[in-house]
Amino acid sequence: MWLISTAAYWSSLAVVGYTYAGYPAAITALGKLRRRPVAGDPGYEPGLAIVMAAHNEAARIGAKLDNLLALDYPATRRQIVVVSDGSTDGTDDVVRGYADRGVELIRVERASGKPSALNLGVAAVRPDAEVIVFCDARQRIDAGALRALVAPLADPDVGAVSGELFMEGEAGPGLYWRYEKLIRAAESQVDSVVGATGALYAIRRALYRQLPPETLLDDVFTPMQIAMQGFRVLFEPAAKVYDQEASVQGEFARKARTLAGNYQLLRQLPALLDPRKNRLLPQLLSHKLMRLACPFALGTLLASNVYLVATFAPGWPLYAATLAGQLAGYGLALSGALRGERAGKLARTSWTFVALNAAAVEGLRRYLKGDFAWTSGR
Repeated sequence: MWLISTAAYWSSLAVVGYTYAGYPAAITALGKLRRRPVAGDPGYEPGLAIVMAAHNEAARIGAKLDNLLALDYPATRRQIVVVSDGSTDGTDDVVRGYADRGVELIRVERASGKPSALNLGVAAVRPDAEVIVFCDARQRIDAGALRALVAPLADPDVGAVSGELFMEGEAGPGLYWRYEKLIRAAESQVDSVVGATGALYAIRRALYRQLPPETLLDDVFTPMQIAMQGFRVLFEPAAKVYDQEASVQGEFARKARTLAGNYQLLRQLPALLDPRKNRLLPQLLSHKLMRLACPFALGTLLASNVYLVATFAPGWPLYAATLAGQLAGYGLALSGALRGERAGKLARTSWTFVALNAAAVEGLRRYLKGDFAWTSGR
């Protein structure tokens, strides 16, 4: 029994260690050693269309449209399309109030979901728009973000560009997001990121493909199918967009939906797992798919560690030390859960780590249940 428990311990430790430390370290080092240049142009001004889906966003759609209209980009080269997906709270009336400033409203009488709304929005884009920019109603976009976002698209090898989302806050989720952005930046330097920031990303219009109904992750589906067409998908830190940091509970809900979307994505694009069709398969496995296995690896690691210590297995001092470390980590997470913002930074970070891994289990449950409902806010 020691042999089985030892194998379970070391294999699960390898999965967790590689996913959260090994891969980030490797891709960061590779990004520094083999940085792939981009022939961007800061003066590039293609015709572009901003497409945004909204459902019951009356409380904040006005501020968002003011934000979009104030961005540094020629009004003659820009189109703004808002698709109101079955809104019943006055969203349409607010958007209509901006018609004299060039904002176009598409009204969907019965809510059909974000994918269908985006498909309708893209279909309404004017012929002279070479670039489509997607964004959400909640976040505030930096004044110079559009120019920064389209500049890399002057390079014919680039098919999509993701902005950088800044979380305004100091709790655990914000720290996790900064860690996530370091990985994305390194992936972009090597070749491409495996997804985009849904709050702000741009694509070449000619590369857009219709989103299947009930798609949860348009910001992963669209960039990945563009990558499989042979183009790069970049992460652009200068294209800044800002959001308020969510609570751990709010981030749990968002992450559960995102991870359910990862399961769905493999069903929608099975070619993603074919190395002949997806050159980004190593990044996809390491960055996205192995995180789906981590909560189960963490459970196996704890259970096998307890058994090895309880049975005084060979190597007992090492196993005792790692068990103490695990229990301390989970104890900090419990403290973070109970004390909330009053907890120390380490406790909040530990709680975030545990909660986001639990979200992977919830994501699997949602996928198996077919829970693909979308919301545009937290």
